[in-house]
Amino acid sequence: MDARLRFGILVVVVLASVGLLYWQVPNTALILAFLALTSSAAAMFYFVRPQTSPVDEGLAESADWVVTRLIADQSDMGLAVTDRAGRLVCANELFTKWFNGPAVPPDLPLQSGGNELLATAGRNAWRDGRGYAEGLKRGVAEYAAKVLRTGQGDEYLMWQFKPEIRADILDDTVRMVGGAVGRALSEAGVLATVIGGEGRIRASNPVFALRATGSSDANISGRNFINFLRADDKGTIFFEREGRHGTPVRMFHVPLDREQEKGPALILLIDDDGGMFERGKALEQVESMLSLLPLGLALTDRDGRFLFLNKAFTRTAGIPEGEKPLYPGDLMIRDDKSAVADAVRRYASGPPMSGDLAVRLRSGGDDPVALGMAGVRGLGDAAVLLSIKDNSEETKLKSQVAQATKMQAVGQLAGGVAHDFNNILTAIIGHCDLMLLRHAPGDSDYDDIQQVRNNSNRAAGLTRQLLAFSRQQTLRPQVLQLPDVVADVSNLLKRLLDDNIELEVKHGRNLGLVRADPGQLEQVIINLGVNARDAINARGNGSGKISVTTRMVSPSDVRALKSEILPVGDYTALIVEDTGNGIPPQLIGKIFEPFFTTKDVGKGTGLGLSTVYGIVKQSGGYIFADSEPGKGATFSIYFPVHKMSEEEQAQSSEPLKAAAKKELWGSGHILLVEDEDMVRAVAERALTRQGYTVVTASDGEEGLAHLSAQSDSGEGIFDMIVSDVVMPNMDGPAMAREVRVLHPDMPILFMSGYAEEQLRKSIDLDNVAFLPKPFSVAQIAEAVGEILTEDDKNKPKN
Repeated sequence: MDARLRFGILVVVVLASVGLLYWQVPNTALILAFLALTSSAAAMFYFVRPQTSPVDEGLAESADWVVTRLIADQSDMGLAVTDRAGRLVCANELFTKWFNGPAVPPDLPLQSGGNELLATAGRNAWRDGRGYAEGLKRGVAEYAAKVLRTGQGDEYLMWQFKPEIRADILDDTVRMVGGAVGRALSEAGVLATVIGGEGRIRASNPVFALRATGSSDANISGRNFINFLRADDKGTIFFEREGRHGTPVRMFHVPLDREQEKGPALILLIDDDGGMFERGKALEQVESMLSLLPLGLALTDRDGRFLFLNKAFTRTAGIPEGEKPLYPGDLMIRDDKSAVADAVRRYASGPPMSGDLAVRLRSGGDDPVALGMAGVRGLGDAAVLLSIKDNSEETKLKSQVAQATKMQAVGQLAGGVAHDFNNILTAIIGHCDLMLLRHAPGDSDYDDIQQVRNNSNRAAGLTRQLLAFSRQQTLRPQVLQLPDVVADVSNLLKRLLDDNIELEVKHGRNLGLVRADPGQLEQVIINLGVNARDAINARGNGSGKISVTTRMVSPSDVRALKSEILPVGDYTALIVEDTGNGIPPQLIGKIFEPFFTTKDVGKGTGLGLSTVYGIVKQSGGYIFADSEPGKGATFSIYFPVHKMSEEEQAQSSEPLKAAAKKELWGSGHILLVEDEDMVRAVAERALTRQGYTVVTASDGEEGLAHLSAQSDSGEGIFDMIVSDVVMPNMDGPAMAREVRVLHPDMPILFMSGYAEEQLRKSIDLDNVAFLPKPFSVAQIAEAVGEILTEDDKNKPKN
């Protein structure tokens, strides 16, 4: 707005205020005071307000990617930003330098497997808000990547690349000797050099270079170490450049890789003028040298008593400040004391040698550490050099990798076992249904058959638990309100609880819709409720309270949680709390692992919470456990709010129709393809009894042969195909693709015990339906009838 126009409006407003005031209170002095106060305020505002120029305002209103890149160039990480279409929006200089120009993640010049890891991290970031990838190799360089979903509307991905620096004792020692530590050793009169396994010098301190070449600035890297020294017939060592009249030196060899007999080593030398050098003074210099090194080092005498420990050794061994142990065995647990004492005596009395011993520190828990030992000679009382290495992080990483591998293997095994078991249960349930059709209630065999069927359904529930753990269960997601599911299952949950346990159900307002399988959600609530009941009973007083709460969670609530796992968005939360004993802190990280249970032997399978975790994750949700010992536990589940599509809104707006009993009889011509003989027999008899004409095949190739033979005979084609998914020779999806080439409109019903979503992604065909195993006679007849009825409606009428 123009300044003059703003000033005119201000004058009019002030005059109007003066007129109104004078009309109410006709006092001239009051009017003048009002005008003076207004003028003073205006002057103060004008002079005190920040002076912004049009250029500043333009910069504030227009964000430019160039400015973003200038800021990003200050980072020590490679940064790139891509949009939803996968286009590169911005990248800093490190990113273009590391990847040879503006490459677009995840398509970077990486070694085999790197792009797949990066693509997976990108997909995880779009879904969960962040993703990670490690071990991305490009030549000799190795990177770790972190991907974040960001920007307004979460429309961008930020790719952060950071070099992975591997700890290398040889490289660390080379840097120390060639740097400040080497100069400090020079000032103490200690000559230091690092040699590789081939005997060539990698680095040396100035005083060594001076004695070896005559110049402290000489570059002797890559030269043969032994060429600078010589020994006389008595074994006394001299520098070659100084000749026979030079000062003899005493040499100490510290191996850096104990697994190699002739590996890299740190060589330390001190002057020894013909034996007049006092042994105590030599030991004092060595101790001074060892105190400067960041490696955990100590010296013992021949009897195994400590003579010296540097700060790194004290810190790694967990020795309290001011305390000095007498023997190395005092630092170890009882089981390792004798082994350490024997090893120290052996290295002290025998020929000079070195080795490692895996021990457990008294202050270090169950994780072992590597205790290195080397026999030393010529240092007076000192006989053994000890070094200690903290392997806790390495051990923890190995444990995590082993656990992840084990979980993956168990998941694959559980999925395969459940799939095969579902085939067996399909045959058992189907034959029970067929026998029940020949018996009326009250017959002597009817109750026995019904009992077999009921137990088979219980076994089917167990396979669903296995599939839920491996995240391969067949879900039937529906758009629903979470309180409706809680209300349906609360009556069942009350019957499972003891009379002295109170169940409280509370629902929040304005809850969003969620898309999940109601049956699986009921299983989640039941499992959490039963676990809460057992936790309350474990307290011993027998009484307690379980609360089941639903509430709305807004994006601001998610930000307040400060969770790195939960992406910002709208959620509907299900919270289950109990007043039991709680979960110990050391166990809360393991509760979702399969077969882990704190219950007595025979009272728990360890699959309850792992099943809950699998169902929640496969439904797109997140689950967290919080607990204080003695104050109960809280399980919080967050389901993303489902935004209904136009089709779903149209379906929900239609008037509800009375559910009529579905007609199971039909007259279609069906091709049944199933490799399991017992399942094929049950399905054939079930469909034949309902009036269908059924032709069977044992694999995809035989099914295609039946289809081709029927077409050639002029009898028409099949009305639909019912097929298993996993079969030998040719599986169901491969057969379906061949069928669609010749008959694009042929309806296909797949039978499988695997997850429907997983199968749809792998099959990638339209107009296919799924029937989960195990199924009953009525269920397969109903599924076939619905598909044929829908197909008849879609066919054009003559």
